[in-house]
Amino acid sequence: MRRGRTDPQVLCDTRALVGAPPVPAGVLWKLTESGRQLDANVIRLAPGDRITSHCEPHLDVLLLIVSGDGGLGKGPSEKPEPLTGGTLLRLPHGSTRSITAGGSGLASLTAHSRRPGMRIQSRANTSPAQP
Repeated sequence: MRRGRTDPQVLCDTRALVGAPPVPAGVLWKLTESGRQLDANVIRLAPGDRITSHCEPHLDVLLLIVSGDGGLGKGPSEKPEPLTGGTLLRLPHGSTRSITAGGSGLASLTAHSRRPGMRIQSRANTSPAQP
């Protein structure tokens, strides 16, 4: 018995997704199958919008610029690296980064290992409270 879909599958046409008018900002597509080992999404930033500087401490992230342009910030003292459609980046865990959309906006695909879900567990070595 199979525990989920194991055959290859086409998920979406990213060019059609980001080019369909009106082109909204926000999450355009998200991988949602249960049992997956990967998380991925396609997002769009409106012209001038920004993903503020942040650090992902645990996961490497693959980032593909699908369309548009913008800049990748690596730190407060560094000049942003230009981003254009087709640029593929690896964002290593522990790296600080920000993304700013250019005048035509920016659409990107991200992929990384799926984070395990939160689980409620009992504490190890705990004793009942004493009155």
